[in-house]
Amino acid sequence: MSEKTPKPSEASTRAWTSIMRARDRLLGAIDADLKAAGMPPLAWYDVLWELARAGDGRLRPHEIEERTLLAQYNLSRLIDRLEREGLVRREVFAEDGRGRWVVITEAGRQLRERIWDVYAGAIETHIGCKLAENEARTLAGLLDRFL
Repeated sequence: MSEKTPKPSEASTRAWTSIMRARDRLLGAIDADLKAAGMPPLAWYDVLWELARAGDGRLRPHEIEERTLLAQYNLSRLIDRLEREGLVRREVFAEDGRGRWVVITEAGRQLRERIWDVYAGAIETHIGCKLAENEARTLAGLLDRFL
């Protein structure tokens, strides 16, 4: 780093470290809760959720990538797996026949709802019960500054 590059304050560095540690621990705890309930990993939910909330239940792979935290190569493998499980299907674009839609199936919608039952409880256990409602709103507002 050059002398001209501003350095973060100790408080900013501590905030960064805390955000990353909290993220890792919370994701690990939620994934563990899903696994204990016999549910697939959180990444499955994220893809199914984005598809379910799309108006017609379909998105292009790059749209899913933009809406989730999954890298393209991981997303391609995950979509393959979801398709093998009957949770999504691929459809050819009517316009040119080269591209593909990823479409959620009824089984995918049902699984997403079952995962949500566990996921919602995990959010309450690991986050909700540790923060008062006003604290949760404040924290969400602070974190929204980074989005």
